[in-house]
Amino acid sequence: MESEKIINEIKSELNHKRIQLLIKRFFDIVFSIFLLILLSPLFLILIIWISIDSPGGAIFKQIRVGKDGEEFTIYKFRSMVKNADKMFNKEVNEDNKDTFVFQEKDDPRITRSGKFLRKTSLDELPQLINIIKGDMSLIGPRPEIQEIVKSYSDRDKIRLLMKPGVSGLAQVNGRGNLELSETINYDIEYIEKFSLAMDFKIFFKTIKVVFTREGAY
Repeated sequence: MESEKIINEIKSELNHKRIQLLIKRFFDIVFSIFLLILLSPLFLILIIWISIDSPGGAIFKQIRVGKDGEEFTIYKFRSMVKNADKMFNKEVNEDNKDTFVFQEKDDPRITRSGKFLRKTSLDELPQLINIIKGDMSLIGPRPEIQEIVKSYSDRDKIRLLMKPGVSGLAQVNGRGNLELSETINYDIEYIEKFSLAMDFKIFFKTIKVVFTREGAY
């Protein structure tokens, strides 16, 4: 199959870039530990605020699919009401997968603290733990939910060749405004063209996107 051939070619290319991938991992660990220590007082403040603002724990946990299809638990600061997933009435299927959009403006499930957390991307901070554990990277494809991965085409599976990232090419090119098909295309482009230079460009562009709050709601 043509898709299988392409996947094998990308795997081979990534294998040739293993030194860059090792440097990427080293940077992930050092930077994440540094941020966790530096921002520990902020973590405490946010945990207290989220707990006071609405009932439920401060940390949101969800199963996502990572590199090679391995499932892991992702951590975020809770930005929605308790049991918000049970209020989610959007169904992802083959017919709407390409045009599916996860985030909506004025989602009634988002709490007051959650609106601020999402606008500032502070809800993503607990993913530093995922990075240290080896589930994720600072930069990479979007960590996808199981329902989406089950509907992947052979081409979409390219997305599973690298660890998912807290930020990535899709996040700095539209973020919440992107349809799923656009996000997948950006993620595949990132993997096909991976380099440390690209990672650093995305990293610094992420800072700009966070401060300008582009596509965040």
